[in-house]
Amino acid sequence: MLKSYLISSSRKSSGKTVISMGLCSVIKSLDKSLSVFKKGPDYIDPLWLSKAAKTNCYNLDFYTMTHSEIRNLYKLVTQKSNITLIEGNKGLFDGISLDGSDSNAALAKLLKSEVILVIDCGGMTRGIAPLLAGYKSFDNKIKYKGVIMNNIAGDRHEGKIISAISEYTNLDVLGSVHKNAKLDIMEQHLGLEPIFLKTNANKIIKSISSVIKSSINVECLLNPRVKKRQTFKSVKMQIKNNSYNLKIGIAKDSAFGFYYADDIDKFKSYGVTIKYFNTLKDKSLPDVDGIFIGGGFPEIVADRLSKNISMKKSIKLFVESGKPLYAECGGLMYLSKAIKYKSKTYSMVGLINGEVNMLKKPVGRGYVDIMITKKHPWMKTDQLVKAHEFHYSKIKINEKYNYAYKVKRGYGINNKSDGIMYKNLLASYTHIRDTQKSRWIKNFLSFVEDSKIKE
Repeated sequence: MLKSYLISSSRKSSGKTVISMGLCSVIKSLDKSLSVFKKGPDYIDPLWLSKAAKTNCYNLDFYTMTHSEIRNLYKLVTQKSNITLIEGNKGLFDGISLDGSDSNAALAKLLKSEVILVIDCGGMTRGIAPLLAGYKSFDNKIKYKGVIMNNIAGDRHEGKIISAISEYTNLDVLGSVHKNAKLDIMEQHLGLEPIFLKTNANKIIKSISSVIKSSINVECLLNPRVKKRQTFKSVKMQIKNNSYNLKIGIAKDSAFGFYYADDIDKFKSYGVTIKYFNTLKDKSLPDVDGIFIGGGFPEIVADRLSKNISMKKSIKLFVESGKPLYAECGGLMYLSKAIKYKSKTYSMVGLINGEVNMLKKPVGRGYVDIMITKKHPWMKTDQLVKAHEFHYSKIKINEKYNYAYKVKRGYGINNKSDGIMYKNLLASYTHIRDTQKSRWIKNFLSFVEDSKIKE
């Protein structure tokens, strides 16, 4: 039987990510058939969840995916699982739409998942009762598994909270996590620093797991009183994947690591051979037909990137010879002439005639709508693509380029355009996901194949 839980909260920064990681780690150690998901377009949390669960974490996103796509991906990933954890984003009923159609609650209903509420109880006692009662009455179609109390000051505080919940609600208390300075620090940094920048990731996860194991009744999640496996209607999508005899190089190291798990699966489903390369350590590119450099934090390791001159030359020669390269956000930054970070300037690949400057506040943050221009080398013209961006940098362009996208919502490169093109290079701040409305991987592979034939 499949046990499906969506972990949410009353608001963001309630300790949900740390608790989700701890649960993933503990449950994985007890039950090998665990599936993990993250709501929204985020890259960082899924990487941590994936590490904790020792399995891929997949994104479920109402903005870029249809309901049928969400159900189908969920069904595909969970078909051999008997427990699923979905970490929500922000509060249970929060979202872009006023009607809540893109909220965590909507996702829980769509997938028939029980909700686990993580509540930050700092400075709260009896007041937790009306808060929970309000959540229960706001949407009676939500099924709650129970509550995890976070930021508990001590045993006396815990007793008052439990008494209030027991007296005024019918929700079960699944556990209580006491105030812990180390967990607070971890929570603050987890959402800001990807796992590929952490050399002590396993130690962090082990520490979190130890706290969660002693604080939460995990057994009640593994063995609930469920009579049958929940089912839901899914629309069977007939997608005939072409087979491409191609080798695609993907940058994967401490600078670049933002890739959707299902996008990587999609590359493999087309018969592509993926060759990962390290922009910091490898001297040159592997023998490949096309390159994909995703997002990351190149500014953090800019000094090391700058010093790997042979790799920079290898990438530049690859593009100058007419071979295809697609880059997103951090990849765009790496392909520029230089990155300015903390008053220092570091030379980069130099394919794009422009310098990147890191700022203290986000330049582009959130969902974007982009229109494909007729200049785009491998996507259908006038197609509207829903995607997202998250960057603290701006690039100052020193020459005129054609752009692949018109920005309808978001910022992109200059608040109106995104997707710099040079020869068979396309680099943008926008992160695009392969979905029903945007089959970018198939289009990119077809373009790589055509380019290979023309050589």
